[in-house]
Amino acid sequence: MDIHGKNAVVTGGAMGIGLATVKRLTSAGCRVALWDIRADALSQAKGELRRAGGEVLTYTCDVTDAPRVYACAQETIAAMGRVDILVNNAGFVHEGGFLDQPDAVWEETIAVNLTALLYTIRAFLPGMYERNSGHIVNVSSAAGLLGVGGLSVYAATKWAVFGLTESMRFEAWNAGKPGVRWSSVHPSYLAEGMFGGARLNWLGNIVIPLVRSHDTIAKAIVEGALKRGKYSPKRPRTLNLAPRLRGLLPDPLFQKVLVLLGVPKSMHAFKGRST
Repeated sequence: MDIHGKNAVVTGGAMGIGLATVKRLTSAGCRVALWDIRADALSQAKGELRRAGGEVLTYTCDVTDAPRVYACAQETIAAMGRVDILVNNAGFVHEGGFLDQPDAVWEETIAVNLTALLYTIRAFLPGMYERNSGHIVNVSSAAGLLGVGGLSVYAATKWAVFGLTESMRFEAWNAGKPGVRWSSVHPSYLAEGMFGGARLNWLGNIVIPLVRSHDTIAKAIVEGALKRGKYSPKRPRTLNLAPRLRGLLPDPLFQKVLVLLGVPKSMHAFKGRST
């Protein structure tokens, strides 16, 4: 898809993967609305982007607050005229064993990583259906393909994002709206940011190396999903081995491969930063 001149919304757009994605979108000629819960980070991002020539709008929005999401969506549509691209990037992680986490942590994880996507999709999908055009990109995770010890609820939400995206693609086809496209993006551990410190063992890092920059994921979103229409780009690309091996190997052997790569204990060195 040619995205020049398109209008986009990026949730969690003030930092990390979100901000890197906004930079790529503005460089490609998009006008972008950044949604983020942090007003100070939004202000800083807006200044940086506008100095670089980007056309951006900013909205302070808690994406777990349905009335606020719908209000922000109306304000954004009124300002832009339409929204062609939605990137659901906002996320939350809190490492810890399932029984060690209080209910409030589970609830926040589900609210940010899954329920918020339902709100934003509901807010922008009717306009896309009306025009039979648009693209919704949902940021899932490597943990949306593999179980990870210490990330049980997070992984559950990211598997749900993968399933939601595929199901919505079929709903669009069934509704006669093939021009509305859907992608899920699956990053593995990043060397910096909200998963700082998490890593596979030495062998796992050879097979599935750390992602070194947020821009690597932003490139997968903009160049892979939006421009080339890929359904589920994964970074690093060797992460594509996971679903293939799961399909080829007997379950016990596949689980042993994950243990060999250090997947079950990969959160042991996590620094605990949640954003």
